[in-house]
Amino acid sequence: MENEQTTKGKIGDEIGSAGTAVKDGLVGALKGLNEIEAEIAALVRQTVSHALKTAGNAANEGIVITRDVVKGAIQATEEVGSGLVLSAKSVSKGVVMGINDVGKDTLSLVKQTVKASVQGAAEVGADMAGVARRSVEGVIEATKETGGNAEEAAKVAITGAVEAAGEIGKTAVSTVKEVLVDVVVGAKEIISTALPKSSKDGK
Repeated sequence: MENEQTTKGKIGDEIGSAGTAVKDGLVGALKGLNEIEAEIAALVRQTVSHALKTAGNAANEGIVITRDVVKGAIQATEEVGSGLVLSAKSVSKGVVMGINDVGKDTLSLVKQTVKASVQGAAEVGADMAGVARRSVEGVIEATKETGGNAEEAAKVAITGAVEAAGEIGKTAVSTVKEVLVDVVVGAKEIISTALPKSSKDGK
């Protein structure tokens, strides 16, 4: 009986061989995943930083480079067959950090980054709302890490996501809107100001 009690008491702490195998496998995979995400962010950061330095002060170069980088990431995930939602956060994070490295105004390009991600996801039939959420999260994370105004960056990023969805259709807007509500405090208010005014708002 005592043996049974001991076993019962340990169930919360111990798992069988099948559970252990899954746990160990997941720990390894998740560690690998974190490393991959960090590598993607570092690659994008370095690429954006170098491209912006080379471009100098050309007015539209930042927008072109940002879109180009996002398109490249989407094409890579298409070739592999998966991973766009997963990589969206790392890509947007890398873009923001790369822009920050060269002392450019990150906010002016944040919207383009998220917008290009959402549009690209829609074009390849990926989970557009998931990409929108991950992109906005990447922007917020990078802005916090670089000492920028995360709230302001979140507003701009959400506006970009909603604008991109608006170009796709009403269903896309509500899907993206729902997903982004939880991303930052006050997202509902930010989104409502970003959305086009409906007829009832015009009174």
